[in-house]
Amino acid sequence: MPSRPLALVLLLASIPTAAVVGAAIALDRVVAVVDDDPILASDLEPPIALGLVAREPGEGDDALHRRVLDSLIAERLRYHEVARFGGISTLPVAEVDAQVAAIRQRFADAAGAVPAAFDAELARLGMTGESLRQLVARQLMVLTYVEERLGPRVFVTLDEIRAYYEHTLKPELEAQKKNVPAVEAVREQIRVVLKQQRLNEEVTRWTEELRRQADVIDSLASGGTPLPPVVGKP
Repeated sequence: MPSRPLALVLLLASIPTAAVVGAAIALDRVVAVVDDDPILASDLEPPIALGLVAREPGEGDDALHRRVLDSLIAERLRYHEVARFGGISTLPVAEVDAQVAAIRQRFADAAGAVPAAFDAELARLGMTGESLRQLVARQLMVLTYVEERLGPRVFVTLDEIRAYYEHTLKPELEAQKKNVPAVEAVREQIRVVLKQQRLNEEVTRWTEELRRQADVIDSLASGGTPLPPVVGKP
């Protein structure tokens, strides 16, 4: 979604209500701003509707929207940093296609066919097939950056693999009354699990540092700054 300058957004809030009554209507609402890049209330719905974020058991709408907004703020912070360094020059089209296909498949019927309702849902969300591809491409760009820049920082030692085997994997398999393979047989699988955990920790630290350096206004936070609506002609 194109960035709207914060100055313009705040200018709308300064216009007296009487000046816009009959001349404009509220089209949307700004719920957060990340370095002059607004996140709208309507931006919270696509991740939920497209199955990118699942509601947790017993989770209410407010908690779900809070979680989605936190995710969107983090995504904007990371994307801004990637873009600042010129982005990723080579992003395989096949990867984007595969991710889009996976999203579409969530709407497939029992026969595996994707109903026309998927395109109707995109239209309801104000999206097209192309805008969905752009969304996926941005996410993959950040993931590629993370793997290239943060991945090399992650190391998993043989001692850590053995500790995970002895204290986590082996007890879990024994509790489930399953056969326990030798550590040598599952060493690489454990390495992948631990590396992903460490990479997630690196991404969390990186994102927290980006947020400390950024100008973030979050209207849904406790005591957050109220933000103006996006208005337009009726």
